[in-house]
Amino acid sequence: MAKALSVLNLPAHVAPRRNHSRPSLPYRPMMVTMAMSTSNKNKSYWASVHEDIGAHLRQAVVVKEPVEVYEPMRHSVFAAPVNMAPALCVAACELVGGHREQAIVAAAALHVMHAASFIHENLPLSDRPSLIPKSKPTMYHAFKPNTELLVADAMLPFGLELLASSDNPAGNNSGRILRVMVEMTRAMGSQGVVEGQYNEQQCSQCDDDDDRKLNGTTYVEMTHETYKKKDGRLHACGAACGAILGGGCEEEIELLRRYGFYVGMIQGIVSRRLGPKEEIEELKKLAFRLREVKSFNDENAEVIFSLVDDNITHVLGSNLG
Repeated sequence: MAKALSVLNLPAHVAPRRNHSRPSLPYRPMMVTMAMSTSNKNKSYWASVHEDIGAHLRQAVVVKEPVEVYEPMRHSVFAAPVNMAPALCVAACELVGGHREQAIVAAAALHVMHAASFIHENLPLSDRPSLIPKSKPTMYHAFKPNTELLVADAMLPFGLELLASSDNPAGNNSGRILRVMVEMTRAMGSQGVVEGQYNEQQCSQCDDDDDRKLNGTTYVEMTHETYKKKDGRLHACGAACGAILGGGCEEEIELLRRYGFYVGMIQGIVSRRLGPKEEIEELKKLAFRLREVKSFNDENAEVIFSLVDDNITHVLGSNLG
């Protein structure tokens, strides 16, 4: 576990300072009745975030010329299962005092990149095994494999283009957008999701009862590396990007990056049915320890920390369509 967490190289505890130099944007707060339970309120919040991300994608990803590219691209964006990293981007932005509009484009771009990665993993022509249980459906292939492969390649730069479109010099956010671009490319690239996919492929060479070494690494260690890179890094990226766009200070950004990493690790373990329950509980304790920071809004903190609460069911497996 210590090896898995050391990749972040973060301090054990931080005490963020509030940054009030954030652009003033209109914000429509989510209306929740007082009679609603805390659990239902949190579920309603995440549902509203996913709906807003989906609504933005429906406007941004339209079928146009060349239709042969944009039609399968739109299908692929909405066929890929929901990942909580984009929602974390929005929640982190609001947690540090930002507005949803500041992060919704970045969240949509992150979903597009996640969808591209998911397509690459689930191409019918690929013989790459997966650690994800095959009893669950992956995605409906409406187009030929060669088309899906090319479209997935096009979706990665499209995600960056989508993110760049939110650059607003008048709003003084150009530096934040550039920083978020770097965060996303690192998380999705050769030291993030792609490395995790490679590790997953390596795991196919032996099973969990095999003591053989894979490049000096055991099967158990390699599976840890898989969800550390594929899930931990991706969710850490989402949370950090939201804090950056919301105008959070460096301490807040790194704290939320750490929290996102824990969320991703937990979801990676659960979705692949790997790892002992004790490991999940340890990650939850580490995540809740970050809740001791008092400068965050208590109500928003309650919502974002619900992701590691047993009473909250996330929406993995559904889609934004």
